[in-house]
Amino acid sequence: MRWILASASPRRSELLRQIGLRFEILPSEADENIERETPNLLVEALSGKKCLATAEKIQDHSLVLGADTVVSLDGRILGKPGTEEKAEEMLKLLSGREHQVCTGVTMAEVREGRVLRSVTFSETTNVFFYPISSKEIREYVLTGDPMDKAGAYGIQGSFAKFVRGIQGDYNNVVGLPAARVYQELKKMFPEEFSAGEEGGAKC
Repeated sequence: MRWILASASPRRSELLRQIGLRFEILPSEADENIERETPNLLVEALSGKKCLATAEKIQDHSLVLGADTVVSLDGRILGKPGTEEKAEEMLKLLSGREHQVCTGVTMAEVREGRVLRSVTFSETTNVFFYPISSKEIREYVLTGDPMDKAGAYGIQGSFAKFVRGIQGDYNNVVGLPAARVYQELKKMFPEEFSAGEEGGAKC
């Protein structure tokens, strides 16, 4: 069985490799324009959409993993900024505040484009920032790092100096709740993760 990550995110690939899972990469081309009542429902719906968009292209027996991450502040969802102006606006909103990072994951076992079974879940991590000056925000935005990241920041890079603390899974903020993924895979494929076996996802 092939193991396929429906995402081009290098951070998600790295996290999967970090916990011993090896996935092929086949990015989803799903339309991400979708609305849901809460951040968790939104990322779960988007992860499912991404997963199924890639699964439809697969004819052999495969496991496909799709994921989506958003930042939420007082109920307002902050996705990828797209422009430097929006990145600065997002970071000014987050400065000195607590916010939530939500990642949704869908994993589907498929054959000939048909889903045999699937699981969808989401994780939320609370993140606390120190106050950030306008000059510091501008300098960070000019690095280009915020542009492809939800909420306009990457916790694992130079921006780490502004993170006062977190409650929850750190890797979830990076882009994937890797430990939860592993636990869900153990439930789906106990024979692949039996005692004494290492990893489990073999390409």
